[in-house]
Amino acid sequence: MSDEIRLSVTTVNAPDALALAIFYAELTGGVTKGSEHWATVSGPNGFIAFQQVDDFCPPVWPGADVPMQMHLDFFVDDLEATGARAVAAGATRLDFQPNSDHCLVYADPAGHPFCLSTWDGPHLDDEPDE
Repeated sequence: MSDEIRLSVTTVNAPDALALAIFYAELTGGVTKGSEHWATVSGPNGFIAFQQVDDFCPPVWPGADVPMQMHLDFFVDDLEATGARAVAAGATRLDFQPNSDHCLVYADPAGHPFCLSTWDGPHLDDEPDE
């Protein structure tokens, strides 16, 4: 027996887990498995799980009524092309864009904000240890 703890997966609440997994699979080119209660999407660079929540309330961006508690970031080469692809898959480009020179904020079909970003640095692992 070991006391090792390893990162496994990020699980996102959703009104329909499978529907949201299908959206992210289409967005990333991943593969979806599961049901409306629990679903996953895996792709060449990651794995996300989704769980169905009966009283799901989408976060408000920006806002405090239902605050965003987490969001997903996706590194892209072309903001306009990937933004169009996200909208075609069912995303909504949000009005408030605090870093539109390198990052655009969208909402997935369940209302979770996510970012498409061309900014690839600096990374925390590039920082010296304290």
